[in-house]
Amino acid sequence: MTRYSREDLPYRDCAGVVLVNADGNVFAGQRIDHNQGAWQMPQGGIDPGETPRDAALREMTEETGITPDQVTVEAELDDWVFYDLPDDLLGRIWKGKYRGQRQKWLLCRFNGQDSDVNIATDHPEFNAWTWMAPDELVRQIVPFKRDVYAQVFKEFEGKL
Repeated sequence: MTRYSREDLPYRDCAGVVLVNADGNVFAGQRIDHNQGAWQMPQGGIDPGETPRDAALREMTEETGITPDQVTVEAELDDWVFYDLPDDLLGRIWKGKYRGQRQKWLLCRFNGQDSDVNIATDHPEFNAWTWMAPDELVRQIVPFKRDVYAQVFKEFEGKL
């Protein structure tokens, strides 16, 4: 197997949703595959031929059970935000094909009820969920994604 340097690897295209409730708190799911309780927002890869917006809404539904008709899309980042994987994960996740992710984010207002949330999906990614203040979620995300989350919340500031 050829070992590539970080600079030789591309970024994986990804989309995510900042899902905000009526109180201004953000949906946070506790990752099922992280033994130290990392929390994050719904996000995932963009499939071929899919727009970032469509991917973000699909990921939201796949990970939370919340459907697009239960949200209002209020904003979308104009630009991509990037993060690099830390050295200990580089080459271990995504079959070693990517150095990190470039992400597009939507801000969606949740119009449903908490009972509409269902993280027991066909391919669960979360083992728990809650509504969190944005600054608390920045503290609870894995360290290598903190700058991305802080940037996304700053971009959506005033709309949360």
